[in-house]
Amino acid sequence: MTKFIVPKEIFHGLGSLENLKGLKGSKAVIVIGGNSVRKNGVLEKTQNFLAESGIQSAVFGGVEADPSIETVLKGAEIFTQEQPDIIVGLGGCSAIDAAKAMWVYYEYPESKLEELVAPFAVKPMRNKAIFVAIPSTSGTGTEITGLSVITDREKGTKYPIVSHELTPDVAIVDGELCASMPAHVTANTGLDALSHGVEAYVSNIADRYNDSLAKGSIDLVFKNLTTVVQEPDNLKARQAMHDASCMAGMAFTNVWLGIVHAMSHQIGGTFHVPHGCGNAILMPNVIRFNSKATEKYTELAALSGKSTADEFAQEVSDLRASAGVAGSLKEYGIDEKEWEAKLDSLTENALKDPCTLFNPRIPTFEEIKKIYQACYDGTAIDF
Repeated sequence: MTKFIVPKEIFHGLGSLENLKGLKGSKAVIVIGGNSVRKNGVLEKTQNFLAESGIQSAVFGGVEADPSIETVLKGAEIFTQEQPDIIVGLGGCSAIDAAKAMWVYYEYPESKLEELVAPFAVKPMRNKAIFVAIPSTSGTGTEITGLSVITDREKGTKYPIVSHELTPDVAIVDGELCASMPAHVTANTGLDALSHGVEAYVSNIADRYNDSLAKGSIDLVFKNLTTVVQEPDNLKARQAMHDASCMAGMAFTNVWLGIVHAMSHQIGGTFHVPHGCGNAILMPNVIRFNSKATEKYTELAALSGKSTADEFAQEVSDLRASAGVAGSLKEYGIDEKEWEAKLDSLTENALKDPCTLFNPRIPTFEEIKKIYQACYDGTAIDF
């Protein structure tokens, strides 16, 4: 017996942002990243819709890529000053992830990151505020998940905070918000969505509810990612990718992820490789490794008329190339000497990452290291 957890309300479709007008509350703090949501008018629309509901709003901006614990603590201070009963994460994954962590510190100021990273360590939320997630990128699915990834820059490590308590109360999945995404962000986030669907589908606690969502999201990514990279104004394809991201998020927040993410968290925290790019580089070799423990990759291969796990791994590689994403960590630009110096610590931290627990095949230190090295070199490996 298990359970399926998603936000209480999910509004999706072009123009669905206007559903903010139905919120009940008095004060919102909107957490954003850089200035993109200011420049494209999304922030102004968000504040106007909130105002129509009689909700005042303040903005905390400047959340960086791979949000740091320092930024989270600054945001929590603003929350304490403003005393919102609604927290809005608006923008890319970093803004929404940071807002979730700020929410935790707002409700529990004594929290410590080292304790929060333990699985399901977050205490009961919604004592002070509810959470609304509005993504402007199509990849992480964070608008639907109980996951927030925060970086400790001193240690060079990303820490996933995992708890269903962090699942937003309201998610708004409006493809119009993605129209201004640059091609490289569209590609990286789209491949991130793919990795979520794939890892959820082969999770060692996967079930038929989440399988359907994961498989559906994978199909949408293969059919639409190249289109949105090449035709950024194609709103129909934009919405399809936004839906794919959300569907994959629904799946993985319930059955979690695997070693693609466990490994990608480390190269992101250490070398600042964009998360979707790191996932896309790692995925084909992880598929080859995991295929010795599960037949489910052959089911995914059938989506594109293939019949083996290795063919599916190649399909992922081909999609990555068509989206213009690097094919290896060396190609991305990581210095070889620095890579060699950090490889053992990357491997050790990947094994400790909570995502490793849900991988269909439990790896050894040497196996993780071998996958890392092959992905650095851009070679296919046979396990």
